[in-house]
Amino acid sequence: MTDDACLVLKSDAMAAPGVPPAVVGDLACLETPAVRAWLQAQGVTETSPDLRLVPPEETAAIPQDAERLSVPLGEEELSRLRHHTAPPDLARLEEELLGYRSCTDGRDALLARALAAGVPAHRVAELTGEDLATVEAANR
Repeated sequence: MTDDACLVLKSDAMAAPGVPPAVVGDLACLETPAVRAWLQAQGVTETSPDLRLVPPEETAAIPQDAERLSVPLGEEELSRLRHHTAPPDLARLEEELLGYRSCTDGRDALLARALAAGVPAHRVAELTGEDLATVEAANR
């Protein structure tokens, strides 16, 4: 696993991992000379329907022969990307976890429910701002 997300140019035969970058919102990396040059070399723009942004933990699913470019994302950008690539049920739970930051009522129950639903502990910690050990303890 890499720490960087990947821009991927999907082909007709390739399943489309990730999401179109425009779905994630403003991304600083799209304005860098390296990304601009890569997009130009591929003959696409940042709004191309064949362009996908894949989070770091899913880059192993990108076919080896796919055109790709590693891009660093800020913490907020990465959080938005992960939210948009999560299955709908987990995305709804993630919304609750983000809301959690402003309240602590029912904290342990929400943490346990998120973990039981399959949201990884590190992601729960990221969304809630809780220490990873606290999140993992909620699952016991």
